[in-house]
Amino acid sequence: MVYHSSFVDDTGITKACGCPLLPLKTHIRGPAPAFDQEPCQAADLCRAITDKADIVDEAITFFRANVFFKNFNVKSPADKLLIYLTFYINIALKRLEGCRTLAVGTKAIINLGLEKVPVPGEPGFPFPELLRNYLKQIREETSGRLLNCAYRANGTPNKWWLAFAKRKFMNIVIL
Repeated sequence: MVYHSSFVDDTGITKACGCPLLPLKTHIRGPAPAFDQEPCQAADLCRAITDKADIVDEAITFFRANVFFKNFNVKSPADKLLIYLTFYINIALKRLEGCRTLAVGTKAIINLGLEKVPVPGEPGFPFPELLRNYLKQIREETSGRLLNCAYRANGTPNKWWLAFAKRKFMNIVIL
């Protein structure tokens, strides 16, 4: 069974195109509202979801389970973000797969963040600028937290994470 987001109550949450702009534990400037609690420490990130988890924590925690599913029924608007982040983590892990050190992996993730990622909002998909900026902010935040899981403290790759770069989420190949 697919893991769904725990952010089902979107009362008072700003939405753009039906996608909630959930609070993030981040230092990156953008349209995301500030999260109430302090960010998890790097060691806490890959553990079970706690009451202080944000959508990025959920996406990273649920990634290795959800990536095996070919279908994902959206039960709440936050599930849309969870799906988006699962695809992004998949792309990021593919980029990190060939990086043998944290320094090289960090450079690859920064370059991925600088790329123009095709989102609905490009020709034919009118997205408001607010959502485009939120998705950019959430990608950057996910990248930073993912590095803490994909590489050990000594800077070597964590094969238990990078092995999932080969998996296809919802049977879709993204490069």
